[in-house]
Amino acid sequence: MKWRGRRGSTNIEDRRRRPGRSSSARGGQIGGLGLIIVLVLGYFLGIDVTPLLNGGATGGISSTQSVEITEADERMAEFVSVTLADTEDVWTDIFARQVGEPYDAPTLVLFKGTTQSACGGASAATGPFYCPPEEKAFLDTSFFVTMERQLGAGGDFAAAYVVAHEVAHHVQNELGILPQVNQMRRTADQATSNALSVRVELQADCFSGIWARQVQERFGTLERGDIQEAMNAARQIGDDTLARNAGRAVQPHTFTHGSSEQRQRWFLRGYESGDLTVCDTFSTEQL
Repeated sequence: MKWRGRRGSTNIEDRRRRPGRSSSARGGQIGGLGLIIVLVLGYFLGIDVTPLLNGGATGGISSTQSVEITEADERMAEFVSVTLADTEDVWTDIFARQVGEPYDAPTLVLFKGTTQSACGGASAATGPFYCPPEEKAFLDTSFFVTMERQLGAGGDFAAAYVVAHEVAHHVQNELGILPQVNQMRRTADQATSNALSVRVELQADCFSGIWARQVQERFGTLERGDIQEAMNAARQIGDDTLARNAGRAVQPHTFTHGSSEQRQRWFLRGYESGDLTVCDTFSTEQL
């Protein structure tokens, strides 16, 4: 992906040099890749991740330690800023043409170590996530190292896919989809809640595909292999692949994000069409 020297977003809240503070706030759910990383840590480290899945521990996460901002952190922060700017341009145009309403872009919070949100305490363990009450996406810049080394999903466009996926949750929020689904999940049994979560995540993958198509058409910044990097990332974070890599049985009724095949297919569906209507994962029986 050609990103150096291009416009960066001003909708960045950089908290990387702030010590993390205790937070007990609640009110949202972990979205996007955040839940996946929590589950991965639970699988590999045998830790209880229930507080994170419920939106934050009662006592929150706190830290008073300073963190080192490396050259790689700064480079990724710049990359994220450019990627976020691309999402702003693309979704502003899509909303104007396909929705007929203005697009209100989200803020992306960069942190390293720990921070707080209205969805609970956040740390590197939670991975990237979108917090609906704040309309903010949260990202630890060191996550991309974890993504490449532990999940086998390296490459700059794999990283761009992560940002695009979290922004896609904001798009769902803007369209009124996320509030409706979260309301339904509050009164649903676990199996139904999981099934709704899968549909939310696959739609976000489809929206990410639309974004990738528009980036290429509007800016011509995709390079050979970029789409394959995003597809590989989608495969590596499928619920079935994560379970197998963790040595656990694959149990589709427990999926919250979708299988590797589903995630790849819905991303590709958005990429090939560029049309919001093809991303309706809620009216189809066959995901």
